[in-house]
Amino acid sequence: MSIEILKRMQREKHNMKQEMTFSGKIKEELSRQWSEARHCQIAEMAAIVSMCGKVSIDSREQYSVKVRTENLSVARKYFTLLKKTFNIEVEAFISRNKSNGNVSYTVIVKKHEDAIKVLQASKLIDQDGEISEEFSIVKNLIIQHGCCKRAFIRGAFLAAGSMSNPEKSYHIEIVCTAEKKAEQLRTIINSFGLDAKVIIRKKSYVVYLKEGSQIVDLLNIMEAPVALMEMENIRILKEMRNTVNRKVNCETANINKTVSAAVKQMEDIRYIRDTIGFSELPEGLLEIAELRLEYPNATLKELGDLLSTPLGKSGVNHRLRKLSEIAEQLKGE
Repeated sequence: MSIEILKRMQREKHNMKQEMTFSGKIKEELSRQWSEARHCQIAEMAAIVSMCGKVSIDSREQYSVKVRTENLSVARKYFTLLKKTFNIEVEAFISRNKSNGNVSYTVIVKKHEDAIKVLQASKLIDQDGEISEEFSIVKNLIIQHGCCKRAFIRGAFLAAGSMSNPEKSYHIEIVCTAEKKAEQLRTIINSFGLDAKVIIRKKSYVVYLKEGSQIVDLLNIMEAPVALMEMENIRILKEMRNTVNRKVNCETANINKTVSAAVKQMEDIRYIRDTIGFSELPEGLLEIAELRLEYPNATLKELGDLLSTPLGKSGVNHRLRKLSEIAEQLKGE
């Protein structure tokens, strides 16, 4: 029965690809990432169980472990991890919520001995058979090595992570049900030199990163190279667009400033012409006044080149300021 369910899960995978979010793409890629070492497989599985697992104990003190998720990639990865790592019997079910139509996938380890084996290997239960507080890892023995930490973070993101569309914003997070679990995960992530933080959202504790380069580093840590390259391409395009926009805005501002200055210069020159005339102006001011009226769109450099004795930009600007001062004096009188 479970094998048939797994095959059905794999068939549904093709129907999901068209509407997959960026988070979905990451999880699909991570679900295909396999660690060769058994200890890394256990670390990844432990994270999945810790994040979205549940332990049931019946009246005969018999344990079972259930993982329920709405993500096909998570269910498929967890199912395969259990089979490959422990070679135990696992049952899988698919159900649909009648109210919203969402599909959920449930993977159950029903046999007591197998459930205990999974919990002990994952360090989610101590030697006395007590479930760890808040279902977090009892000891960090399974995440001592860097490779196991990578696998643990990968499993945590598969089970409870999400990422915004990088074309809109940079934000990646993993939602934890307990503070202890969130702090443990934050510590593991930050052991790679990152600066993950924890915030409280409603009744959950969210471990998150918001800086683009750190999110790229986290994708690398989780071993999602395809998603990493896609995000890097988006970042490069966004930076190029921002650079172009800044240059355009700067050039537009300079043009507006130049045009405004030229308009003001012409207004002052016309005012002088219409009040006292140009006959009272010194030769140098008269020449620049006539040129400005004749060439209203010319730059200071172009005006300077048109003078009988060429001047630089600062010299032209000095003469135009003198004309403006004369206009202001006349307005004052």
